[in-house]
Amino acid sequence: MEKLVINGGKRLFGKVEISGAKNAAVAILPAAIMASSSISVIDNIPDIEDVQCLERIMEHLGCKIIRQANSVTIDSTSINSVNANTDDVRNMRASYYLIGALLGRFKKAKVDLPGGCPIGVRPIDQHIKGFEALGAKVTIEHGAAIVTAEKLVGANVYFDVVSVGATINVMLAAALAEGTTILENVAKEPHVVDVANFLNTMGANIKGAGTDIIRIVGVSELKGCNYSVIPDQIEAGTYMIAAAACGGEVTVTNIIPKHMESISAKLIEVGVEVVENEDSLTIISDRNLKAVNVKTLPYPGFPTDIQQPMSTLLCIANGRSIINESIWESRFKHVDELKKMGAVVKVEGRTAIIDGVEKLTGAVIRATDLRAGAAMIIAGLVAEGTTEVHCIEHIDRGYPNIEDKFKLLGADIRRVKVEEC
Repeated sequence: MEKLVINGGKRLFGKVEISGAKNAAVAILPAAIMASSSISVIDNIPDIEDVQCLERIMEHLGCKIIRQANSVTIDSTSINSVNANTDDVRNMRASYYLIGALLGRFKKAKVDLPGGCPIGVRPIDQHIKGFEALGAKVTIEHGAAIVTAEKLVGANVYFDVVSVGATINVMLAAALAEGTTILENVAKEPHVVDVANFLNTMGANIKGAGTDIIRIVGVSELKGCNYSVIPDQIEAGTYMIAAAACGGEVTVTNIIPKHMESISAKLIEVGVEVVENEDSLTIISDRNLKAVNVKTLPYPGFPTDIQQPMSTLLCIANGRSIINESIWESRFKHVDELKKMGAVVKVEGRTAIIDGVEKLTGAVIRATDLRAGAAMIIAGLVAEGTTEVHCIEHIDRGYPNIEDKFKLLGADIRRVKVEEC
């Protein structure tokens, strides 16, 4: 086990380059399974634990995978199993994309139900609804989803709730179904669009990703392709918030500024200067921060994955801020850790009431989940004294080389071994 040791109070200056989007990569990798001929070369893949986990799962199914730097070559022509039942499958949420990918190509899949961060109940009922609409039979037995179909036939699917996972998963299966599928009330996040673009590069016929309705005309075969994953909106937002909280001037590069608009707007409201360039944003902060209210919403609203880092920033803003978490019901577990550092926060259901304090002070804290881990790092960076962040395996699931990137900005942060977490 490892921990991060942070000596806080330093302003941040310089440039930080953003990696490929975690949420896109963990869906695009399973989608590569659907190529029945030729290989896929996927660039801008982040070097994170969730990606490494998926690569191991896919190799277990029979894929041949070669990683070179941030590029992954996938040969899925020799897959010999549709049974994904390893510990890796059970330990990560995004492994459920294997269901849609395997069902689309082989018309059957058996995938153990996944885990992931403990941020709330995440049922797959909308996934099942979509698969059944396409003609599949779905049963849950011994902790696994067993999905079979003689053939998949296009259908109209209206999702009862906006779900990124269900939108992508059903889109995967429908890409190789007979006829036309229309998905309504879909998620519009950038990584949904990225998966659709990847499938289209493989030969799929998908239109409307990024809007309320996605139209999919099924094709008989998908082929390998070359593709580059979009930049990570959430990683970029994390560094933007860190710069705002610590003060200084940081340029976040290799991004799509339009994807950042809801975060940029909220930081401007807090009192931070945001300068937009073609593929970068510069954050200029004097730490004279104002309280704001935040409500998480599906894209293009404020991302739920940025709520926890934002809550750390608001702990040192002047006045009272209110955060309403409309996506997940258990995404304030990190608040108890912030309180150890002197934060004044009251949680009522899905609402956090934050009264800004003059300073946070260093403490021994832990990452309760992936994005909470990023929030803990930001708290350590702004705090007076030394902070130890434990359970950082959560952070490694989604942030490549996070301590090295912060070091380049002038942070005093290092990773050290510990006996247990």
